[in-house]
Amino acid sequence: MTTLRVGEPLAIAPDRACRPTLTRTQIPQPAGPGAGPAPQRILMLSWEYPPVLVGGLGRHVHALSVALAAAGHDVTVVTRHADGAPLEEYADGVRIIRAAEDPVTFPLATNSLLAWTMAFNHTLTRAALRATEAGDYDVIHAHDWLVAHTAMTLREHLDIPLVTTIHATEAGRHQGWLPEEMNRTIHGVEQWLASESGRVIVCSGYMSDEVTALFGVPSARVDVVPNGVEPHRWQARGTTVAAARARFAGDGPLVTFAGRLVYEKGVQHLLAGVPRLRELHPGLRVVIAGDGPYRGELEAEVHRLGLGGTVEMPGFLGGELPALMAASDCFVVPSIYEPFGMVALEGAAAGAPLAVAATGGLAEIVEPGVTGMTFRPQDPDGLVEAVHALLADPDRSRALARRARTLVHEQYGWSAIARRTATTYATAIAQDRSFTAARTEQRMAAGRALRPVTAGNLLAAAGLR
Repeated sequence: MTTLRVGEPLAIAPDRACRPTLTRTQIPQPAGPGAGPAPQRILMLSWEYPPVLVGGLGRHVHALSVALAAAGHDVTVVTRHADGAPLEEYADGVRIIRAAEDPVTFPLATNSLLAWTMAFNHTLTRAALRATEAGDYDVIHAHDWLVAHTAMTLREHLDIPLVTTIHATEAGRHQGWLPEEMNRTIHGVEQWLASESGRVIVCSGYMSDEVTALFGVPSARVDVVPNGVEPHRWQARGTTVAAARARFAGDGPLVTFAGRLVYEKGVQHLLAGVPRLRELHPGLRVVIAGDGPYRGELEAEVHRLGLGGTVEMPGFLGGELPALMAASDCFVVPSIYEPFGMVALEGAAAGAPLAVAATGGLAEIVEPGVTGMTFRPQDPDGLVEAVHALLADPDRSRALARRARTLVHEQYGWSAIARRTATTYATAIAQDRSFTAARTEQRMAAGRALRPVTAGNLLAAAGLR
C-alpha cells in the first residue's frame, strides 16, 4: 500500500485504478446471527477518502468503511475536503464529513508538510467534534500519522478507545534510515500515536514485527488484519483484455508492472533484468504503468539500456489496468519495501501470473511454486529467473494464477476484513479501562517522553533487514 513519503510531490491523483464509486445513501442494517461483534459506532479518521485518492490508503479506508456499514455498524468518516465535494453526505451507508481548509492555508508540499499537517488536524478536529453532536461513539479509528493529533485530542476529550492502523512507517519508507529532521519528527509522531492506541492494526506479520521493534508496542496489542480486495473490480471483459493485448504486446510475452514510480517500488531492478529476459524471450514487451517522482530516472535508465523498443511507460491507466493485468503473461512486483502488497492481490484477482519480491507482506501473500514465483528484493538475476520460469511454462503459469485468484476470493474479501476489524474494536473497548490506567501510571512514573531515536539504520538494528 502506498502512503505519503517525504520527498515526493503531493497531489490529488485524479486517475487511480478502479477508484471506488460513491453510490446512493444506504442505511446500515443490523448484522445477522453469527456475523461478528455487536454493532458499534465508529469514528474513522483519514487524510484521504474519495474523491481524494493519493495512494492506497484512501481506497482501503473507503472499502473498509463500506464493509463495516454493510455489517450493521454505524460508521462516520472524517476526512479532508476536496473541491466540488459536499462537506457532509451519506454514501454507501457511510456518513462522510469533510473538513474544509481554514482561510490561512499552507501548501501541501514536502517543505511545508508538517505545517500543513498541523493546520489540517486543527480543522479535522473541529469537524470531528461536530460529528459527535449527533451522538456518542464507541471507538475512534485513526489511519497513519497525518491524523495523529486529531486522534489524540478526541481520545482524551471523548474518553473512548483509540485504534490505529499503521499502514507503513517512515523508517520503512526510507529503507530503515531517518536522514532528515522531518523524517525523525514523523517517526516520533508514529511512535506517539502507536503507544497511545489501545490496539494497533497492521496489514502483515512483517509489519507487526516492524511496529513492535520500532515503537516498542507490545505484540499483544498488535492485531494483523490484511488489506482486502474487491475481486469483481479487477475482472475485465474478454474484449477489453484482447484490446490491451493488441495495444501493448508484441510477438512475444507481455510482462507488466503497476504502481507509483518511487524508489522503493524497485522498478529499477526490473529494468536491469529486461536485457536478459529479452534474450530469453524474443519479442518481449514490458509495460510499466503508473507515475511518480522517480519516473525521470527510470526513463533515463530505459534509454541507457537501449530498451526503448521493449519498455513502454504509459502512465496511470485507471480503469484500463485490470485488462492490462489480465493480458499479461507475468505481473511483476519488484518492491524493496512493501508492508502488504495490495497490488499483488489486485493482479491475482485479474488473473495475472505473479512474480514478486519476497519482502514484507508480499512474502506472506505469494507462496513460491503454489500461487506465484518469488525472488529476493534488489536481485535482478533472481527476478529474471522467476519471470522466466513463468514465461517458459504457460500451463504451469496459468495453474499458479488460478490458485492465486482462488486465494483472493477465499481470504481477502472485505466482509471478512471488516469482521476482523470489528473484533479489534471490541477488544479495545473491553480493555480500555485497564489500558488507560496502565498508560496513566506509566506517564506518572516516566513522563511523556518517547524512546530516543538511535543512530544508524533502524530496520537493520531491529534485525528486519
